[in-house]
Amino acid sequence: MNSYERFAEVYDYLMEDVPYEKYVDWVRRYAPNTEFPTLLDIGCGTGTLTLMFHEAGYDVCGVDLSESMLSIANQRMQEANVSIPFYQMSMDELEGFNDLDIAVIPIDSINYLFHEEEVKETLNRVYDSLRPGGQLFFDVHSLYKMDEIYAQSPFSYDDGDIFYLWYTEKGEMEHSVIHDITFFVRDEATNLFERFDEEHFQRTFPIEVYENWLEEAGFSTITFTADWKEEKPVYTSERIFIRAVK
Repeated sequence: MNSYERFAEVYDYLMEDVPYEKYVDWVRRYAPNTEFPTLLDIGCGTGTLTLMFHEAGYDVCGVDLSESMLSIANQRMQEANVSIPFYQMSMDELEGFNDLDIAVIPIDSINYLFHEEEVKETLNRVYDSLRPGGQLFFDVHSLYKMDEIYAQSPFSYDDGDIFYLWYTEKGEMEHSVIHDITFFVRDEATNLFERFDEEHFQRTFPIEVYENWLEEAGFSTITFTADWKEEKPVYTSERIFIRAVK
């Protein structure tokens, strides 16, 4: 359902308002005080945040399921004259990483997993990939955003080069949403707009459920904040930030 084949082409335009620097600051606030701590960016997309972590002094690599996203990420690193390894794999099939200092699953990437077991398996595999004392940082959509904010669709976007209409409908599973997005992208050569359609699925869970799954995986010192602030989540919080220690 989540192809990302054409979506990768417009992803960076749509994420321009995401305060990536706050994500880096969040991790740096709790990261180990060592030189070049190792960091795995899971669901790295087009590599924007991956590059920022590298520039902040981390020894970084990234994984993503989408070949198209990783192609753009590799191009970004070449343009920055930076060598960062990327691997194509699903986060619930994560393997080959050991003794990491930090793992991040940013920008609600984990909400794209369809089944509960996929989320639990992801947390288990991340736990196994971290060193003792290593930390996991990730964020998820709140129940409020999934159940109420997304119910207010349609949404639209238009910057002159890219236009979309974004409709949402409730999924069959509790706290899930199906995103149906129609894009019109201007071709610079012809000045004509090309249409393509994307369908994406997202699902989230109550904070208590994430906490239980993290504890079952072996994590401790689990903390929750909301909406890019060091504040506890409230009912109307939209994005929940979760940090856990192995």
